[in-house]
Amino acid sequence: MERKAQILSGVTFIAMLLAIYMVFIYAPIERKMGILQKIFYFHVSTAWIPYLAFLVVFLCSIVFLWRRDKRWDTIAFCSAEIGLVIDTLVLITGSIWAKPAWGVWWTWEPRLTTSLIMWLLYAGYLLLRRSVEEAMRRARFAAVYGIAAFISVPISFMSIRWWRTIHPVVIKPTGIELEPPMITALIVCLVAFTLFYFCLLQQRYRLKKIKDEIEDIKSELGG
Repeated sequence: MERKAQILSGVTFIAMLLAIYMVFIYAPIERKMGILQKIFYFHVSTAWIPYLAFLVVFLCSIVFLWRRDKRWDTIAFCSAEIGLVIDTLVLITGSIWAKPAWGVWWTWEPRLTTSLIMWLLYAGYLLLRRSVEEAMRRARFAAVYGIAAFISVPISFMSIRWWRTIHPVVIKPTGIELEPPMITALIVCLVAFTLFYFCLLQQRYRLKKIKDEIEDIKSELGG
């Protein structure tokens, strides 16, 4: 396991370095927005991660209710934490980009509104876990909540396609409306940030297991 973690960390580090090169050196400067457009690659890549993280929460919650194996609950919890932190970065970078593009830091358009609702739902998921003390009961409640909260993910993703919005739609059924070098840079960034998510998930899962083992030892000694 330690060897696999080291390999994943190394590959992620290389992918991140490559992503930085592709964004700032390889990809051309956009004519209208200039150098500020470079934040697009990081914003889109980070925006993808909460969707992936909350999908993992959804799937692991289903498996936990089916098998009652606490390992799946732990993965769901760790993924929710990571997804919420990165979703916070998405909202921040989106606001930074929105100011020069739209003239405001925030506007209640469909994508921003549904993204904020999604953030609030998964913040509630973590709060729920803190409010229930008994481990298996907490896991069951969290699993049901994690399954129900997932409805916010496809709604957030499809919001710019279902409703009229000022948010740009880059990926369309006809293709990606970017120059080929920009598409390449975006794909590299998406891969790099996906690896980064799995690297974080692996490390967070290991820390959570260690913490749980320490708490079990304390409980035994206290008993």
